[in-house]
Amino acid sequence: MVASSPTALKRWIAIELRRLREEAGHDRSAAAKRIGKASTVVAHIETGRNLPAPADLEVLLNWYRRPERVPFFLELIRSAKRGRDWWIEFTDAVPEWFELYLGLESAAARISSYDALWVPGYFQTREYAEALYRASVQPMTDEELAKAVELRTARQNILDQDDPPQIWCVLDENALLRQVGGPDVMTAQLDRLSKLAEQPHIEIQILPHSAGAHAGAEGTFALLDYPAEFEGDPGTAYIDTLPHGLYYERPDQVTHYRRVFERLQVQAEKPENTLGLIKAAKEKHR
Repeated sequence: MVASSPTALKRWIAIELRRLREEAGHDRSAAAKRIGKASTVVAHIETGRNLPAPADLEVLLNWYRRPERVPFFLELIRSAKRGRDWWIEFTDAVPEWFELYLGLESAAARISSYDALWVPGYFQTREYAEALYRASVQPMTDEELAKAVELRTARQNILDQDDPPQIWCVLDENALLRQVGGPDVMTAQLDRLSKLAEQPHIEIQILPHSAGAHAGAEGTFALLDYPAEFEGDPGTAYIDTLPHGLYYERPDQVTHYRRVFERLQVQAEKPENTLGLIKAAKEKHR
């Protein structure tokens, strides 16, 4: 199975069933009538609140003229019911709005990100992450801090799994030069970045100050693309804001961020220059 996160699977089932319904030219009320249920039942399925009943799923997919997708969807439902989101033990440290991102991140086949200020979470050392949390205006107890750092560290397990996602990160030079946690913490963080940049499934590009005005003026974002089995899924653009995360999943919205990322790839230094730029940054922290 391509993913084990119930959160990710429910989200994909919701988006795909809505897409197939719209392609077939039906509205929600007509779909509800077809399965003999209230419109709210279809609404809850298409927003990821509830999983569809297998019998309803089969009726709908046949009506949408996609009967060949029935076995795959049924397997998705079974996987969602027996799966377990890995962050359950960190519930106290996970804002409700961030749970979806953790599920999508764990299911992604490719993650493309632009990070303007900090090293992204899945690349951070424990000490770097702790320094960022300590700088937050939101007061945290020692226990809350430890839990938050553990959560961020646990996210990095995706880098070491048997079939890790392909990761392409455009990292602003600011993140290399801003001293987070002191010289020793930054040196260790930059050493970790160097090692990660040598991994076959990870590409890191540095966007230098000399690039001037650039496509990333809209701010930090991540693009998540899913395995080929998730046929028709446009992907997700995720933006981290102060109050909560924002998820953009309409094809036109995702395409916009994809074009921004492609432009940043052109404006940034080539990946083969990354290790040299990280080394130069390390010298400035000595």
